[in-house]
Amino acid sequence: MQLGRSDWWDVNGAPLGLQQNFKGKSAPCPALKFLANRFASMFCCCSCHTNKYRRLDAKLERKMIELRRGHPELTRIRSINSVIMKFPQLKEDIRNLRGVFEQYDENCDGTIDGEELRKCLRELQVDLADQETNDLFHSCDVDRNGVIQFNEFIVLLCIVYLLIKPSGSADTLSRLGSPQLEATFDTFVEAFFYMDKNGDGKLNKKDLVMALTEAPWERSAGCVTKTRFKEMDRDKDGNVGFREFLFALTDWLGIESDEEMTVHKIVASNVK
Repeated sequence: MQLGRSDWWDVNGAPLGLQQNFKGKSAPCPALKFLANRFASMFCCCSCHTNKYRRLDAKLERKMIELRRGHPELTRIRSINSVIMKFPQLKEDIRNLRGVFEQYDENCDGTIDGEELRKCLRELQVDLADQETNDLFHSCDVDRNGVIQFNEFIVLLCIVYLLIKPSGSADTLSRLGSPQLEATFDTFVEAFFYMDKNGDGKLNKKDLVMALTEAPWERSAGCVTKTRFKEMDRDKDGNVGFREFLFALTDWLGIESDEEMTVHKIVASNVK
């Protein structure tokens, strides 16, 4: 059916999206005003998430620069192959964290909500301000479903470890109560430092090209380098912070989200 001119205008000659007030002036239609407010709130929500990303990413960028200066032992990696060769052990170490995740997933739904995260941080004796905790939660909830899945939990825990790790090398006190886990997270930091060629706390395409072509026998094709950078640069701003790097790394390691966790629990319950 085709719409004629009368389908777009009321009897007073005003657009149907507007209604006349008592002074004869056009006023917004309540339905359109409602929709406009809904769209405005959606854009505001996106802006809030972006601000939380930026606050945390800026803090991580500064921390990476400080750690690089204070921990020369974290700059020992000399080739990309030495990073890749660590993948099987790293994956096994990360899988061992499922028990920790399930411990704080009190309602056994395969996710961790805000309150469960706060309890986790309290038990780990991690003292963060409310804004820092909220920023951490929303920055790691990349699919914005309001909960933290297993792969997001790994990234979150690594970021927590990084933020509470002293910038100087003198302190050797265990911060998370698990030296093996902390060694795994240190390996993540080492891999990032290897790729961060100019030491500015973030990665760009030039850094990645240098990292993947540094040794003649390890050189990757240009298309591979481009694909790897695209996988890391989630916000498409041309730079990759440590948080983005961690999510890409968990993908490369094959760390699953809550879907496999749920299947695992169902199978376990049936066995019982």
